[in-house]
Amino acid sequence: MSVTLMQQESTAIFDRFASVPEPGTVVELDHGDEAEVLEFLARRPIHTVFMASQIRDNGLLSPHNRGSFYACRDRHARLEGVALIGHATLIEARTENALASFARLASNCMNAALIRGEEESVNNFWAYYADSGQKPRLSCRELLLEQRAPQPAGETVDLRPATLNDLEKVAAVNASMVFEECRISPLRSDPGGFRLRTARRIEQGRVWVWIQDNRLIFKADVVGNTPEVAYLEGVQVHAEERGQGYGTRCLAALSSILLQRSQSISLTINERNKQALKFFENAGYKFHSLYETIYLR
Repeated sequence: MSVTLMQQESTAIFDRFASVPEPGTVVELDHGDEAEVLEFLARRPIHTVFMASQIRDNGLLSPHNRGSFYACRDRHARLEGVALIGHATLIEARTENALASFARLASNCMNAALIRGEEESVNNFWAYYADSGQKPRLSCRELLLEQRAPQPAGETVDLRPATLNDLEKVAAVNASMVFEECRISPLRSDPGGFRLRTARRIEQGRVWVWIQDNRLIFKADVVGNTPEVAYLEGVQVHAEERGQGYGTRCLAALSSILLQRSQSISLTINERNKQALKFFENAGYKFHSLYETIYLR
């Protein structure tokens, strides 16, 4: 399932990248490549958890990936990089050749919405991707945080996996958080697809909630899950319930569950969100590395 590319002469594409390192051989990955790719990604599990989880959940070829997986190989057919190119573009490149080769491919993807990864890697990738002067719609510097040990649980909370009965509450909160970050509401741009993706995550047991008196007090999505790392997004405490310790108690309860399955838990937050940083630090999360998300026009 190849990503959608603009039709143009291949020679023109390669001329545009004449000044970058010699390109590697880029091929779309297929059934049967999973074991090799997962082994490659497992060398840096905290940075590759989303791609590895997509492969474990969906395989290399699936519409649920919202894009296509590609490999870059050197002249000896050894893996130099793996990329998911599509709605979200994620790159794990071990060489400059691989980075430049993936940029050449991704720059012609018509359905791309964002590029995310380690700050230095994304900035280098963008230099190749946008060499003719493209500007991002929005860019966000982020902090990757990690927790490796569960925190004291304290007072118990009724945290549970969400059910489809919770779909509308979860979708509304998630859409609000997406809009706050990138100024686009998925409930307006893609309401059907957004609800289907949220419902699927709920059915996978990856959304955790605390609902009291029909009010969603706490929510967190486990968007990536491997034996090494669980990756969280969409952690939210109801605005009227903040400052009472509910979020810390819910995170502690969730951590005790996830750390029985994975060695660590990670998440990213916008570096400007000092309140969120303090919240997660109080919950036992520590800074790991700098990330960058580039939202495309």
